[in-house]
Amino acid sequence: MASLFRPALDLMAQYAAYHRDRRNIATHFVGIPLIVFAISVLLARIGFTVGDTPTNAAVAVWALSSLWYLTRGHLALGAATAAANGVLTALAIAAAQGGTAGWLAIGVGSFAAGWVFQFVGHYYEGRKPAFVDDLVGLLVGPMFVVGEAMFMLGWARGLLAEIERRVGPTHLRDLAHP
Repeated sequence: MASLFRPALDLMAQYAAYHRDRRNIATHFVGIPLIVFAISVLLARIGFTVGDTPTNAAVAVWALSSLWYLTRGHLALGAATAAANGVLTALAIAAAQGGTAGWLAIGVGSFAAGWVFQFVGHYYEGRKPAFVDDLVGLLVGPMFVVGEAMFMLGWARGLLAEIERRVGPTHLRDLAHP
């Protein structure tokens, strides 16, 4: 596994190399949020107290991952990713409040559905998911989706330009002639 503490640009370019087909990127806009939500749902029931404040493992994972995103050298991307994951975590904590069967159905169902979207996308890509070669890709995925949303809005153009310089522009892979 490569270094966990590389800059956002290096992480995003490496991840982008596995995600150049636009259909793959589109599936990640559904799959990755579902997976983040699902993990938070499942962790939300692991409660503990910090000082006098009750919390849970979902909040702890969100806080630690947010710190990581914020320290990758691209503050806007890190803050946006932390905020997006924070919204998903808050929704997940609310979803985890029901009975055990509902909690598991939501958590496991969302997790499985998220991975279905991921693997469909990688069919279009014709390439395995990035985390297979580097587990850090599991953390980079949410940052990549947020980055792609920022690029669509015309933000972080310098970051996009450097990623495309390193790994090329997005495309639609011809499935008839792979």
